[in-house]
Amino acid sequence: MKIVFFGTPQIAVPFLKALVERGHQVCAVVCQPDKPCGRNMQITPPPVKLYAQSQNIPILQPAKLDHNSAEKIASLNADIGVVVAYGKLIPRAVFSAPKYGCFNIHFSLLPKYRGAAPVQWALINGEKETGVSLFWIEETLDSGPLLSQTKIEIMPDEDAPALLDRLSVVGVNDMLNTLERIKAGDSVGKKQVGTPTFAPQLKKEIGRIDWTKSAQSVLNLMRGTKPWPGVCTTHNNETLKILHASVHSATGVAGTITELIPDKGFVVACGGQSLLVTNVHPANKKAMLAWAYAQGAHLQPGDKLI
Repeated sequence: MKIVFFGTPQIAVPFLKALVERGHQVCAVVCQPDKPCGRNMQITPPPVKLYAQSQNIPILQPAKLDHNSAEKIASLNADIGVVVAYGKLIPRAVFSAPKYGCFNIHFSLLPKYRGAAPVQWALINGEKETGVSLFWIEETLDSGPLLSQTKIEIMPDEDAPALLDRLSVVGVNDMLNTLERIKAGDSVGKKQVGTPTFAPQLKKEIGRIDWTKSAQSVLNLMRGTKPWPGVCTTHNNETLKILHASVHSATGVAGTITELIPDKGFVVACGGQSLLVTNVHPANKKAMLAWAYAQGAHLQPGDKLI
């Protein structure tokens, strides 16, 4: 099929690559403009653009999908548009330009977790399952008829990057199968059923630990906010990022260090059970083992984290 592909970050690259390798004609890639990144704020092209360049695929990077963008996309005479993590809402003039329209690949069991961060919020909220939903794009957010939906179990210690990797494999397979169905004339979607929930973009402040929550809740927050923004607390008026921890059976006053375990780390009481912290990243220092931090910071049982 002749396809226009909408996508920007690394998670979208395997989908574009699969389309190319399966022999579909990708007539253009639409992605977000190059942006400053890193400490030096160097202007950097998005991963999808880099792959498209390697395959000599035409690239469109409009700052806004406006009337001019719609005309350019319509002139491609594409059969269909495939959208994976493009990053902005696509207006009707654009998503209706291809012959069949555009479908989106979303990493949740719609209508749950509509929005920008479905994987992260599923983990933060302690969900036991998630999945991949393919749906026809409409003007309202992630609300269109479902073309397919595949459910998977979330592993107990899985974090956002690991879960996204597994969902990507499922999503690529579903995308290719769906394109074959549409090509064969089966393009009817099914109405989403259930109460919608939403997954807005993460903000930095979401990573501040509330020690009155259960140990599992704090651990879920760690899983969902990896790699950004991560979770942090405060010790001696300095920010301390918690990089790795596990649930510990001890109890105590929430936020209080109850025990130091040589060569392992320190135990912090939560609203239910505790966390054994094993890896940390102190402010203005390198990441380190929690036991080394405990020694250097002279941690003692009874010290408070806030």
